[in-house]
Order: sequence, then structure tokens, then C-alpha cells
Amino acid sequence: MNIGEIARRAGVSRSTVSYVLSGKRAVSATTRQRIQAVIDELGYRPNASARALKEGRTRTLGLVIPPASQRLTDMQLGFVASVVEAAARHDLDVLLSPSGGDHDRSFERIVTGRRVDGVVLMEIRLTDDRVTRLATAGVPFVTIGRTAEPHGMSWIDVDYATLISRCVHHLADLGHRQVALVNRSAELVAAGYGPSHRALAGFRAAVAERGLAGVDVCCGDDTASGEACVTRLLADHPQVTAVATINEAALPGMRRALDAAGLAVPGDFSVTGVAAQHWAEDFHPPLTAADVPMRRMGAEAVALLLELIAAPGGTPRHRLYAPPISLRSSTGPRRPG
Repeated sequence: MNIGEIARRAGVSRSTVSYVLSGKRAVSATTRQRIQAVIDELGYRPNASARALKEGRTRTLGLVIPPASQRLTDMQLGFVASVVEAAARHDLDVLLSPSGGDHDRSFERIVTGRRVDGVVLMEIRLTDDRVTRLATAGVPFVTIGRTAEPHGMSWIDVDYATLISRCVHHLADLGHRQVALVNRSAELVAAGYGPSHRALAGFRAAVAERGLAGVDVCCGDDTASGEACVTRLLADHPQVTAVATINEAALPGMRRALDAAGLAVPGDFSVTGVAAQHWAEDFHPPLTAADVPMRRMGAEAVALLLELIAAPGGTPRHRLYAPPISLRSSTGPRRPG
């Protein structure tokens, strides 16, 4: 069923039906009632474009992701999927836009092109020009992650400092005295990537509190980097008996390096960290970890954004997630000697 059929049955022009649907031009009460009666009789439901026109909105959310040239980690893909699923439950579309480097034009079109009603912004740095740009432009936005000074903006984030600190305390309780943090890449740390800096702060604070010897290393987000990183770690710091990590993409390589060194997990070496649940459960043996609730976080980001769209200028809200450490099989008591 289309507008033409409604117009024919109501005895009016197509444009008159469009005016009734969009509300953009006055139509007499009698004509409007006649058209509405036909719509009700036919069970007509305007398509997304017509609804958007009537509401003065695009019914589309922007999701700004890392550059397409970079391979998204499983956790990043999980956030993308969770935002798309949550938007779909509200009958909204999602426009993906990479940012950074050669993709800045794409982000600028999101900001200025009136293509979206609001934006979810991922992978936040402590100082993030994209946040400043969205705020200056008056575009409703919510971030997954937060800047160093997140006041006045709506955000959701994982409490990496607290979670890595808990991991270190868990290892200390098991008797480990020399531990390491396997962080994200050196490039991300240098760029001020929030989770990396907060994880490092939590690691150093817990190591100092427990009187441990701690070493932190950067690692690329892939299997090969994980293997190379832990191989170097074991060579340079053979006394280390446990690691905590926020780099889930490097976990398979880390395991490969431990196997090559003849270290049993957890008999000889313990591994823990922050990861998506299925990554933790697929690790061998299953990883003791704080499981990041990606689906819930994506849904909450969309809910916060819809609040901002509906009530511009409303009070910013935020949520900091600190899920408990799920004890699995990758950590155990430090072996004497």
C-alpha cells in the first residue's frame, strides 16, 4: 500500500496525503479526517523516511569507530554489534563512520551533514578533539569511554583502574610477588588512550600497595604481537610468574609463548585480566577475568543518547562498570622456588 492508493480512495492529491503524514502544511480538519479514515482502514504504516520527515529527525544514529584501516578487536566489534542491536529495538538505523587519519572527513560529515540525530563515539582518548568538536557543534552524543575531564558529557566506561587493581590483588593473594601488565599498543598509549592509562595507573597502585615487583609492557592487538611480547617478557624478566592484561586480542599469542617456554598455566604461570566473556571462556584454560558486559553497555549508550535527543540540554549522565572478577582456571598459587 502506498500514498497514491490512499490519495485515490480519499479523493485527494498525493501531495495532500503527504502534508497530512508530515505535518508540514495545514490541511482542513474534514480532509484530514477523511485521509486518516482511509489510513486506518488500510492499516497503512508510513515508512521510515516519512516518519522521519514528520518528526523532523533522521531516525538514524551515528556510531564513530576506529579507522577502517585498523583491524577492530573482538571487544570493539562487540560494542558495534550491541549499539546496532539496541538501535534496531527502537526502530533506528545506525550509520558507521570511521575517524582518525584519512577518515576525518567522514567524521566531519557526521557532525555537519544533519545525517544523524545523535552520535555514539567509541575509543576515547584522555584528550579527544572529536568530543570537543561534537560539543561545539551541539550534536547530542554519548561516549563509550571518557576523557580525562568528562564533566558535562554523557558516557559509559569500564573501570579499568579498579579491575586491573583487583587482578593484581588476586595474584598477590595467590603468592605471586613479581607480576606484569600486558597493556595495549605503544601507539595507543602515546596517543592518550584512556583504558591503557587507567589500567596502568591501577596496576602501579596495586603493585605498590602489595609491595610487589611489577613491570608493564605494551603489546599490539593481535596474536603475533602477543606471542612476541610475552616471549620478550620472559627473557627480560624471568622472575615474573603472572600477568594481568587488558589486551584480549593478544591472548592467543600470549598462550602460545607460554607453551613454547614450557610453562604450564596455572601450574607455573598465572594469567588474568579484563576481557569479553567468550574470549575468557575460550582461553585455555578458561581465563580468570573481569567480563566486560558489552551488550549491556551498548544498550545503555543508546538509551542515554535517546534521552539527550529527546531532551536537549538535559543533565548529562554516566555509568562506570566494574564487574566482578570471574574466577576460572588460569590463575593458581605461585609454585615455590
